[in-house]
Amino acid sequence: MNKSGLIAVIVLLVGLALVSSSLYLVDETEVAIKLQFGEIVETDIEPGIHFKLPFVQNIRKFDARILTLDSKPERFLTVGKKFVIVDSFIKWKIVDVKSFYKATAGNRWQATTLLSNSTNKGLRDEFAARSLTEVVSGERDQLMAEITQKLNQQTIREFGIEVLDVRVKGIDLPEDLSKNVYRRMSTEREREARETRSQGKELAEGIRADADRQKTIIEAEAYRESEQIRGAGDAIAARTYAEAYNRDREFYAFTRSLKAYTETFSGQEDILLLKPDSDFFKYMKSRSGK
Repeated sequence: MNKSGLIAVIVLLVGLALVSSSLYLVDETEVAIKLQFGEIVETDIEPGIHFKLPFVQNIRKFDARILTLDSKPERFLTVGKKFVIVDSFIKWKIVDVKSFYKATAGNRWQATTLLSNSTNKGLRDEFAARSLTEVVSGERDQLMAEITQKLNQQTIREFGIEVLDVRVKGIDLPEDLSKNVYRRMSTEREREARETRSQGKELAEGIRADADRQKTIIEAEAYRESEQIRGAGDAIAARTYAEAYNRDREFYAFTRSLKAYTETFSGQEDILLLKPDSDFFKYMKSRSGK
């Protein structure tokens, strides 16, 4: 290769290097800022391919999507001087890249640190103005809305960051306070259990007494009815015996004697000492009993 050809190749390569260093691409999911000797010269850069001065200007790109900051649990004091441990997260995005770069020098870790500190301060102020019941259940949605609004005003102005939402994942009590609350709850439940058992015993005694009373009444009525029936049966039996006796007194006496014989000599070891001429054996001597 001659000297002129070599120079042409070198010029071509230098041109390609200049062109490649002059072009840059901004994606739709990014925001970019153009710096010249460390100074900001352009911020509102649209997505697409753009030009810059090589070796003089450089481009810094940042994520323009909605990001999540999962803060570590922090300890806050409520209005009733009760400590709570709050676990929260934040949804945020960059809306003013110039303010963001000035506040954080483009360092995302620095941005999350500033955002986390501001959020903790807002949570601390809001929790300090509310009771434990309000922050746990009563006014949590209102609390989050107020914190988001106040925090957003500060972060847009100071950091170029828009806070879209602040949410509390969980509110826990410190271990010592949890034990005290558990003991109080256990004591209260034991008291309620004792009252319930006492009421149950009282109710059971009433039911048992009523059942015993009803049993006594039923047994008395049953005994009265049985005596009435037995009396009526005895009367019918007596009347029947009387009628049978009046119809044939001799036959009635005979059947009564046979029954007496059967009952008397029902066992093999039965012994009866009587005179031979006793009336007990009169039907054994004669069928007429004479």
